[in-house]
Amino acid sequence: MNVRRFRVEGIVQGVGFRPFVYRTAAELGLAGWVANVNGHVEGEIAGPPRAIEEFASRLRTGAPALARVRRVQLTGSARQSAYDPGFQVRGSAPGPTDPAPREIPPDAAICDACLRELRDPRDRRHRYPFINCTDCGPRATIIEDLPYDRIRTTMRRFPLCARCAAEYADPGDRRFHAEPVACASCGPRLAWEDLRGEDALRKAVKTVTEGGIVALKGLGGYQLVCDAGDPRAVAELRRRKRRPAKPFAVMVRDIGTAARLARIGATEREALTSPERPVVLLARRRRRGAVAPLAPGVHPGLTRVGLFLPTTGLHHLLLDDLARPLVVTSGNLSDEPIATDDAEAARTLVSVADGFLTHDRPIRSRYDDSVVQFTGRTRITVRRARGLAPAPLPLPVREPVAGAGAQLKHTFTLAADGRAHIGPHTGDLADLPTYDAFVTSYEHLKRLTGIEPVALAHDLHPGCLSTQWAETQPLRRIPVQHHHAHVAACAAEHGVRGPFLGVAYDGLGLGDDGTLWGGEILVADLAGYRRVGRFATAPLPGGDAAVRRPSRTALGHLLGGEMLGSPRPYPWLARSYTDRLDPAEVSAVRAMIARQVNCPRASSAGRLFDTVAALLGLADRISYEGEAAVLLETAAGDAHAVPLTHRVVRVRGLWVYDPAPTLTDLLERQLSGEPVARLAAAFHLTLAIVTADLVERAVSEGAPRTVCLGGGCFVNRRLLTEVKRRLHAQGLRVLVGGQVPVGDGGISYGQAAVAAARLAGER
Repeated sequence: MNVRRFRVEGIVQGVGFRPFVYRTAAELGLAGWVANVNGHVEGEIAGPPRAIEEFASRLRTGAPALARVRRVQLTGSARQSAYDPGFQVRGSAPGPTDPAPREIPPDAAICDACLRELRDPRDRRHRYPFINCTDCGPRATIIEDLPYDRIRTTMRRFPLCARCAAEYADPGDRRFHAEPVACASCGPRLAWEDLRGEDALRKAVKTVTEGGIVALKGLGGYQLVCDAGDPRAVAELRRRKRRPAKPFAVMVRDIGTAARLARIGATEREALTSPERPVVLLARRRRRGAVAPLAPGVHPGLTRVGLFLPTTGLHHLLLDDLARPLVVTSGNLSDEPIATDDAEAARTLVSVADGFLTHDRPIRSRYDDSVVQFTGRTRITVRRARGLAPAPLPLPVREPVAGAGAQLKHTFTLAADGRAHIGPHTGDLADLPTYDAFVTSYEHLKRLTGIEPVALAHDLHPGCLSTQWAETQPLRRIPVQHHHAHVAACAAEHGVRGPFLGVAYDGLGLGDDGTLWGGEILVADLAGYRRVGRFATAPLPGGDAAVRRPSRTALGHLLGGEMLGSPRPYPWLARSYTDRLDPAEVSAVRAMIARQVNCPRASSAGRLFDTVAALLGLADRISYEGEAAVLLETAAGDAHAVPLTHRVVRVRGLWVYDPAPTLTDLLERQLSGEPVARLAAAFHLTLAIVTADLVERAVSEGAPRTVCLGGGCFVNRRLLTEVKRRLHAQGLRVLVGGQVPVGDGGISYGQAAVAAARLAGER
């Protein structure tokens, strides 16, 4: 009998892989054993040579749905040996120090088999909220260390009862070696104050029914829940959470309910029902169906809504009992990290929630809900979190590196051996609680993956907390320009190794010349870049204050935009806007611009969106980053567009878009009575035409014909669609991030890609 050792790398722990190996060996009549070792699966296999080769092939191609097999190795020369019959699943072993990074399985939404049991009165897990099996349930949020076994998760405090232990030990059972397996006799229990189990759940249902707000302990943190059809409840949640306008996500019972609320294509349906269960941004249906309409305050002023399906048995029970869509949003106050600890939640959410539906299974790692959207079949990841992170993505990296991320929509990345792990979405890195959440998450994922970076990439801006943190680390530091990181993230995700043309449109990022950038055309590769185009600059009166005050960015363009040969809008045109504002503020801003006091200049596409939104009366003030641009896209709807006047000029070796003629035309057409919708649509079309113009000029001068799009402006579906259409018409290859967030959530991945390329260039 031939005997070989085998090793499988990838996401192979916590996904039913050892039971799969057991069944595969049994089907082929092979003997041996399998175990979790460090972050991998290893074992020994004995039998005929052809059967062993077939065994290895099936491990590569037939793995469980949640597994991601990266490498299968048969090691050691075949040897003849007597071997005990049968195959064993052995206990896990830490094993010797292993340089290969370990991969962590993300949480997976409840599977269909568990859902059937949850709803079956004859099943012993009927209405048990924490039902799971090898195909679903908590993973990343409960893992404390590897190898992945119950004793190294937060389930270690729940000893298995006899019936669960029998299932766990039965190779023919769906729960064979399912580490979080539990039932009502031995597992976690719901609680509401002194109530337990079904009584606690009934109290939560009653609270929501009566218009209250419930703080619910979910997979990766607390969530705030209320009736999505109750205008008063939604308004009260906004008031208490201090979130005046940012849209809420809505959880619905099933795909049929979702389809009655929104238009769902094949790609959206696939995402909604996937094990990842992200929030999917969808176009609302205009007609009302049998489902109660959502309260206007769920997504005020917008035509798109974020829907998602239940992720756990607990969510299903709530929706089954309430029979209505629910607002399910992050359990935090605005701009703070999501609460995970029970005491922390009780302290921070006491002023928000009318009651707490909690349980006694600790949350080890903080994971908010993921958010995606689609433009045709093109997937855009807005937030990479629960269900997606920390699953690895390909990255051309040999020496281990890390990316510290940006300030907004913060993530970090750890990368080694051809893979990158983007950490969970932290939020805006603006205060001590969020900073602490980032550092805790970074240290935990670094320990789990076993990645010890030799270099740490970070943003150029010294004011970013992530940059300040990087400066405290005893590692080689590699500063990476913000917009280079954006387009490098896109290129690296798509496997682009050579030069490419990058288009980076976002709010703000520090340029290598010390000014603020945001509308950039770069000729780049992963290691470096050269700026070949930009937007004209305009002052930001008040600095950071202007970001929340689009009226100020508008005044900056009207009163102090870069002079490139085109006149700024005529004074009488400018007055058509300034007369709507507080005269004292206009006077103060005018003086600030004239004296260049706290008025940093920026070449920002994002701030130009803010300007146009303000000029059209859509947003003089905003409550969340990107709000003005979202309102502008919504206002455009499906209106017919005639482009605005635009101009591209050559300035000191760069192609520069001068928005002054565009803004002049916009104001003139507004005064002539052209509807806001058509003007909003015209601006989107104009920006796409300008982008195609800038790219065409760069290509004519020898720039690569592969174009990588990056930056938060490309979350705008109308802009992205039109830009891609026009660049494709030029015969260009056009790429945009899919798995990696296109906005600042993807910066850390881009930083890691740049750091890896620079290290490789030194060898």
